[in-house]
Amino acid sequence: MDPLLIVLIAAAVAAVFYFSWQYHKKRREGFIAWAAANDFEFDPNRSRELGRRLSFLDKLNQGSNRYAYDYLHGDYQGYAADAFTYHYETYSTNSKGHRRTHHHHLGIIAIKIEQPFPELHIQPEGFFSKIGQFLGFDDIDFESVEFSKKFAVKSGDKKLAYDFCNTGMMEYLLKHQGTALELDGDTLALYDTHRLEPDELDYYLQHLIKIRSLMPDYLFRK
Repeated sequence: MDPLLIVLIAAAVAAVFYFSWQYHKKRREGFIAWAAANDFEFDPNRSRELGRRLSFLDKLNQGSNRYAYDYLHGDYQGYAADAFTYHYETYSTNSKGHRRTHHHHLGIIAIKIEQPFPELHIQPEGFFSKIGQFLGFDDIDFESVEFSKKFAVKSGDKKLAYDFCNTGMMEYLLKHQGTALELDGDTLALYDTHRLEPDELDYYLQHLIKIRSLMPDYLFRK
C-alpha cells in the first residue's frame, strides 16, 4: 500500500477518535453543569439495575445487552424526575451468514405523578417503526381527524385514552408532533430516538410538566 495513503488513513482514524473524544467530553461536562445548576444527581456510569427497575416501560424491554448511562435524578417542579440514555443491541445476519450488531440509544425522561394509571402510549405515526413496535393494543381514533392521522394512541383502557387526549391535550400535542410518551403506573415518560443531550433536558422536563398539567383534575380524584 502507498505509504502516503497509509498516513492519510491513520490521520483520518485519529481525527475520528479525537472528535469523538471531544464530543463525549463536552457532553459529560454539559450534564455535570446542568445537574449542579438544578440540584440533580448525575451518574455517567452504565447501570443495568436502573433498566430493570424501570422495565415496566415497554421500550426498556427490547434487544439484549441493555443498560442505562448518563443518569440524572432529582426534583423538578415538585416531581421526582429521571433522565438517562438507554442502550440495547439487536442483530442481523447477511447473506453470507455473518452476524452484525446494531447499537440503539434512546433518550428517556420521566416524572412520577400523583397516582398510578393503566398503560397508555402516544407516539407520532411511524415513530416506533424506528425502534420496534410490539404492543398488542389497537390504535384508538379520535374525533379530531388531524390528531388521529398524526398520532398513534394505544391503551387497554379506552376511557383513559379519551380522558387523557382531551381537546387541550390534542391541541398541545399537535404543536409538538415529535412527542412520544408512555404513561404506566405513576410514571409519565418521554422517548427520543437518540442519545439524550444536556441542552434537551429543560425542554423535555418542561414538556412533561405541561403534559401533566393538561391531564384533567377528575382523573386524580378517583
